[in-house]
Amino acid sequence: MSVVEGAVLALLLLCVLFIIRVFVVVKTGSQFKPGTRGPVSVLVVAGSGGHTTEILRLMDSLSSAYSPRHYVIADTDRMSEEKICSFENSRPHPNSESQFTICRIPRSREVHQSWTSSVVSTLKALRFSLPLVFRLRPDMVLCNGPGTCVPLCVAGLLLGILGMKKVLIVYVESICRVRTLSLTGRILYLVSDYFFVQWSSLRDKYPRSIFLGRIV
Repeated sequence: MSVVEGAVLALLLLCVLFIIRVFVVVKTGSQFKPGTRGPVSVLVVAGSGGHTTEILRLMDSLSSAYSPRHYVIADTDRMSEEKICSFENSRPHPNSESQFTICRIPRSREVHQSWTSSVVSTLKALRFSLPLVFRLRPDMVLCNGPGTCVPLCVAGLLLGILGMKKVLIVYVESICRVRTLSLTGRILYLVSDYFFVQWSSLRDKYPRSIFLGRIV
């Protein structure tokens, strides 16, 4: 066997092992129960406008056990930071201080942005997401649709693939999505540990989804 053939075979073997590892991490994610031994560190992806409003409504229903809370917003988002600070300052804090941070990464995709340029901007966002997620090492990534959550979820998935830490990926589809998933939803449907929809028509169409009625 030549050196080239050996290198190709080794590369194929690595690809197969990588795919198997991804499959194992995704399939066993729902068995992972964060918080059984203490607080749950959560990375919250906030979009702009309605996405931020919905995710904050969802956060309002979570207990103080979800702490610290790391909010991630796009670097071009000028409104979400104020909403997040206002929300956090209005919450009761049993430890006398709020445990939250706000981080910024490049936006993965702008509205009406072309597919070609979206690939480039998503890769740029991934370059910032990897060191951020690897540094924070959250127990859970919580998101509801903005494109920014895709590279963050990929980074969280990679932590589990590398055996460093299992990061639970929880996706809540927007209440606006009645019959079809958003583009982000269609992507993360394949890798999310828990995928929530808010309309029974979506639950019937996507059997892996969870329908609990309107939750935001």
